[in-house]
Amino acid sequence: MSIRHAARCRGQGMTEYIIIVALIAVAAIAVYQFFGQTIRSQMSAIANEVAGQSGSAAMAAAGAAAGKTDNEQKAKGLAKYADGADQSK
Repeated sequence: MSIRHAARCRGQGMTEYIIIVALIAVAAIAVYQFFGQTIRSQMSAIANEVAGQSGSAAMAAAGAAAGKTDNEQKAKGLAKYADGADQSK
């Protein structure tokens, strides 16, 4: 009886671990989707620097991508939600 209980507890722990790992993976995908170009440019710059080459062009691209992301975030919001609505009422 105690062997079955131990096996169930072990299975429950594994299930909780899998759920946590899945949530972390979903969060990582969301962050990568949001900051994708910036992260790719920064990783390119790091790879170039590790290889002994200049990573300044990739860092400039990362800065441009970050600026573009900032501008897109400013454009989003509910302030313009009713722009296309019929306001004659």
